[in-house]
Amino acid sequence: MSEQPPAVFRKGSASAPDGYFRWEAAGLAWLADAAGGVDVVPVLDVGADHLDLRQLTFANPDPAMAEAFGAALARTHDAGATAYGSPPDGWEGDGFLGPAAQVLPLSLRASETWGEFYAEQRLLPLLSMGVDRGIYHRSETGLFEQVLRRLAHGEFDDGAPPARIHGDLWSGNIAWTPQGGVLIDPAAHGGHRETDLAMLSLFGCPHWDFVIGGYLDQHRLDGQWRQRVALHQLHPLMVHGILFGADYPRRAVELARRYR
Repeated sequence: MSEQPPAVFRKGSASAPDGYFRWEAAGLAWLADAAGGVDVVPVLDVGADHLDLRQLTFANPDPAMAEAFGAALARTHDAGATAYGSPPDGWEGDGFLGPAAQVLPLSLRASETWGEFYAEQRLLPLLSMGVDRGIYHRSETGLFEQVLRRLAHGEFDDGAPPARIHGDLWSGNIAWTPQGGVLIDPAAHGGHRETDLAMLSLFGCPHWDFVIGGYLDQHRLDGQWRQRVALHQLHPLMVHGILFGADYPRRAVELARRYR
């Protein structure tokens, strides 16, 4: 009896920027290459206007699954990257962030330190877009610029090497299956491991205490990591401010005040 082909979930858009789906496929392959890391949805085919993925079966996560996911995420991060800002293997140039209908550019240039990378390639472009769109007032712009200067000067660097991060790890980008958590929809690059953890905690994650417990059992973090959580959350809040407006800009300003 012949084996049945896997069920396919197709992501498609005729209006997606050139390379949009190849970028996602490269990120998935890079994350999947991490030894002992989190499971990643298999890519079956990629084209200019589509990405075919193996269709997953979903389940409700329990604490044991969450703890195992946290430990596996630490191993994915431990697989490392060549530099802060480096793209996934097999990709050259900048990447993309966000849905195809509202895609934002994602700068990917190698940086020597996380603070320099985060200031220049993550927060500054969003601040510029926010100013152009009238989202931030002049006094708020000055506040963000103070944070950018402190970042660029290395005041928040902890000396950790670049990690292999998902890059857009809110809970909706974890597909929970009977076998555990599976990563989908990455914006993968060389970054700081705390970035993925901060985004998970920002938007809520099932059994978060077990996720972080499993992570810390596998990889101990710097003693000041909890003081940097809100700093890492600035980027996703500013992204949401650009894409959706609502209360996100105000929340970003509130967090920025902690680090000026």
